[in-house]
Parts: sequence; structure tokens; C-alpha cells
Amino acid sequence: MRRSLTKQEIIRKKQDINRIFKEGKSLSGSGMRLIVSSNDFGYDRIIIIPAKHYGRAVDRNLVRRRAKEIFRCYPDRIMEESPVEGGGHDMVLIVYPGKVSDFSLLESGFTKLLDRIYRR
Repeated sequence: MRRSLTKQEIIRKKQDINRIFKEGKSLSGSGMRLIVSSNDFGYDRIIIIPAKHYGRAVDRNLVRRRAKEIFRCYPDRIMEESPVEGGGHDMVLIVYPGKVSDFSLLESGFTKLLDRIYRR
């Protein structure tokens, strides 16, 4: 049983990140911002970026791990890898310091943003 995101579901290339920032649509929630752009892969990809001055490296890595787990377990996310079904989304989640202090706040804010994307 897979307990993490696959390598193809995580955005790593600088050119992909720049494209999302340039072409994507922005959604804001409490303590976070989600920028979404469409892709032609047929599945969703994500990168989590804690804002500058978020805290120690331990805190930044913790918020990344938690956000990836929320994204992986989100029930409405379509994981079929067929580009015919309408493609997927590339997402950048920016988390700001102070507003998201525990898992429940991160989960509620992030799922509200994901609901706004998937239930359009």
C-alpha cells in the first residue's frame, strides 16, 4: 500500500514552477495561498512552499509532510493517468507563518481550497 506521493506527483523543475506562477489562478485561504494551473498529464502534481521566514527547517519540513499527506488522502482527487479525461492540475501551495499552527488548521484550510478547485 502506497503511503506517500509518487515522484511524478511532485513538481521539481524550476521551469514548471515558474509556469504555474505565471499562468496559474490564485486562491487564498487562512494562512495559505494555492496557485493552480492545468497540465496535460492527466494527474495532479503539487509542490508545497513555506513562505520566507517560516521558522526552523524542522517546522518547514513538518508543514510539507502534513500538506502532502492531506493532498494524498483527499477523496475527490482523480488519480487516473489518462489525459483523455480532461487533464490534471499543477498546484503550488504557499503556507505563511503564524496562521497554520497545527494539523487540523492546515487540513481545514487546505481542503477548503481543494474543494474550490475540484467542485467547480
